[in-house]
Amino acid sequence: MDFTGKRVLLTGAGKGIGRVLAEMLLARGAQVVALTRSAGDVEELRALGAEAQQVDLADAEATRAAARAAMPCDYLISNAGTTELQSFLDTTVQAFDHLIAVNTRAPMIVAQEYARDVIARGAKGAIVNVSSVASFVGIPDHAAYCTSKAGVDGLMRVMAKELGPKGIRVNNVNPTVTLTPMAVKAWSDPAKSAGMLNRIPLGRFAESAEVGEVVLFLLSDAASMMNGVSLPVDGGYMIA
Repeated sequence: MDFTGKRVLLTGAGKGIGRVLAEMLLARGAQVVALTRSAGDVEELRALGAEAQQVDLADAEATRAAARAAMPCDYLISNAGTTELQSFLDTTVQAFDHLIAVNTRAPMIVAQEYARDVIARGAKGAIVNVSSVASFVGIPDHAAYCTSKAGVDGLMRVMAKELGPKGIRVNNVNPTVTLTPMAVKAWSDPAKSAGMLNRIPLGRFAESAEVGEVVLFLLSDAASMMNGVSLPVDGGYMIA
């Protein structure tokens, strides 16, 4: 999948799947506009050759401004995400609102600005959101996270219906636990991770590059007839 000459807006590019995606896109010829919350990650991404902006996606106005400043772009990957582990009875309004803001609202805002620009230019485009298998199943201590990712899947289906006729495909990738710093934090307890691993027929969690390859496939012209799909990258978790 060659992205030479293509300009790609990538959120959550500082760490985990996002950092790997930035490296993969740059290696395949893309111009990467990377959004990240950490000033340190901005410098590292610039050193790799990306255009990088620091923005807190929990801030709606700052998110919209950063998305507008990034235009024009050919493609959009909404990858940024966060989590906070709380049982359902202990889930706070603050944590719930924060996860919805970053995981669900920010992808909407960035996609609005991207789509408006693509349509205004009379161009075609593609959006891929990094969701989660947590949008399909209930996972203990993940009430806010599961809700936020289910919201991303619902949002994607509406986007695919409305933007498809305008030449913009929209799909989601739904990984199982992927070995990023955030996942290590959430699943470091062997007693907890065993339940997830035992349900994955391949017997392991995903690597960031394995998720990245599927994201880039859906972004590329090789997936030109794929629109409105929530695609598990889960080693068979969803069939167990």
